[in-house]
Amino acid sequence: MQMQDSLMSPWTLSLVAGVAVCACAAILYLLLKTGLAWRLATDIPNDRSLHVRPTPRVGGWGIVPVAVVAMLLIAPSLWFVGLATAFLAAVSQVDDRRGLPARVRFAAHLIAVVAFVALFPAAAPWWVLVVLAFLMIWLVNLYNFMDGADGLAGGMALFGFAGYAAAALLSDHPMPELALASLAIAGAALGFLFFNFHPARIFLGDAGSISLGYLAGALGYWGWRGGAWPVWFPALVFSPFIADASVTLARRLARGEKFWQAHREHYYQRMVRSGVGHAGTAWVWYAVMVAGIALALFALGRSTATQWGIVAGWAGVLVVVGSIVDLRWRRFQSTLCKQSEV
Repeated sequence: MQMQDSLMSPWTLSLVAGVAVCACAAILYLLLKTGLAWRLATDIPNDRSLHVRPTPRVGGWGIVPVAVVAMLLIAPSLWFVGLATAFLAAVSQVDDRRGLPARVRFAAHLIAVVAFVALFPAAAPWWVLVVLAFLMIWLVNLYNFMDGADGLAGGMALFGFAGYAAAALLSDHPMPELALASLAIAGAALGFLFFNFHPARIFLGDAGSISLGYLAGALGYWGWRGGAWPVWFPALVFSPFIADASVTLARRLARGEKFWQAHREHYYQRMVRSGVGHAGTAWVWYAVMVAGIALALFALGRSTATQWGIVAGWAGVLVVVGSIVDLRWRRFQSTLCKQSEV
């Protein structure tokens, strides 16, 4: 009990967060200063990009080492998550530099998720674990889909993993190691944001986005497995990302489009293109995510009926937010059409 209290002390939590911020920022600063960032992986803009100049895609080089080392040193119960994250980052770095077939990337995601759930099964029916594994694989990929605007994915990581840390500490079944690991990831995300907020000097890259998606799913599962939070909690914490990517995917599938191809139809992309801009879009999304996380933390410890009522109510809020973005987008397109006719 004394050891647990020590891990949960404000001094320890502040130290972990501070070291993570500084370590990630220092790594990325050195990569930029030495010019190595451009040699590792560079994003070249195309007609589907929201950016206009080549930018290094090396955010994962700062976030992943901090996250992995933190888990191995101060959260040893999460050793497999750390190793699997390093594995996915390595595969994704090859994809960042040279490109990999979709089947190779998916196989890596499948291995990391299935092995984790198989090695650390929760006390639940097998079909529940299969469903959760599928959702974790989707989270890995949707995080990659949502990495396309300055400050967006990094901000989601900062607030999302900070939400995990808070819940792991405040829960009736506190999990100090999960809290420390989550706090380290949130700190690393803040260190990355110093270079990624608009105008971005560094992008996350697949090595960063795939790893963060995996960590969001794996730590969400770990907290549910350990009784820190209900199964809905991780989904509510990352609900803006999940809602945007899922609705966009459903629309593209309904139109018979190849969902794996690059496009600019996500809600956040429409916001940027319709005049809100990178910084404005990021701040709006931050506000939505913080509100969702606060609601999720409030719901913990309430009755089951109240919890699911809050989840349903928040889903309704996201529908309204999406409808507002759609309306703005239609007006923007209408204005463009009128201007082209003049």
